[in-house]
Amino acid sequence: MKCKFVAALVLTLPILSIQSTWAQTITLRFGHVGSPGSLFAITSDEFARRANTALKGKVEIKVFHSSQLGTDEQMILGIKVGAPDMFLPSTVMSTAEERFGVFEMPYLIVSRAHMKKVADNKQVQGQLLDRLPAKGMRVLGVWENGFRHITNNVRPIVKPDDLKGVKLRVPSGVWRVKMFKAYGGNPSPMPLAEVYSALQSGVMDGQENPFPQIASAKFQEVQKFLSLSGHVYTPAYLTISEDVWKKLPQEIQTTLAKIAEETGDFARSEGERLDKELMGKLAPPMKANDVDKDAFIKASAPIYEEFGKEVSGGTELVKLIQSLR
Repeated sequence: MKCKFVAALVLTLPILSIQSTWAQTITLRFGHVGSPGSLFAITSDEFARRANTALKGKVEIKVFHSSQLGTDEQMILGIKVGAPDMFLPSTVMSTAEERFGVFEMPYLIVSRAHMKKVADNKQVQGQLLDRLPAKGMRVLGVWENGFRHITNNVRPIVKPDDLKGVKLRVPSGVWRVKMFKAYGGNPSPMPLAEVYSALQSGVMDGQENPFPQIASAKFQEVQKFLSLSGHVYTPAYLTISEDVWKKLPQEIQTTLAKIAEETGDFARSEGERLDKELMGKLAPPMKANDVDKDAFIKASAPIYEEFGKEVSGGTELVKLIQSLR
């Protein structure tokens, strides 16, 4: 089915690979699923601004928000054929390379300073990023999605048992589904663009996302409870098609890679700022509560055990990341 989908993309979508104007400006189409005002949008726009300024006349990066170039699922397939040229995946990356599921392990990343150490670590890069070019994509920078919290319309979530029977939207990724099933919830993957209406209509009771995604998608309009679980910190990955990358001149590659890495620090700084700023805008209208994190951590043990068994090198990768705290 994936092959057919990619073939359909090639046949039906406009050519999204490198386009040159008469002035030889390279145009790169950069898609993401975030709404205007989300951390995805803020960070992507800042990267484009910096890159376009540094490479003025040579490269123009055009950013398309709100799934305009496709859902995460569509873009992670399309990126392999340059449709789009660049995109910003998060959880969905574990569907392309199973070791990225390590960032689905609950309470693994304890702070943004910890995440920076992980992103900069050569061993981690070797086990994760260096495996992607063979799959048709390349990560230029590790940015931020953020610390995720649970919202719903059923009840405040204090302990894992409170999730029993709650229909919870999650992004595509095997381990997020496994985690919430282990907690007793009823998780279902769904594209972000469809979540608001699903919550409004009652198709879904709740969802889990960082504050900037919750606020920019206006989920507070259709949710009653905000449970401050911080259960997972999800990075985001500035990703470019490997075929597109190989066609870029060396000086452009060097500049884009440098700016992408620098934008990671910007993303984490903005994420911290937005977490502080948005709390007052989300609760109220939602009613906020703390969770029993010890209970969630205890309930997470089977997920770590299963990840270690199912993913080659998974246990060692978890220990490496924990050692960088």
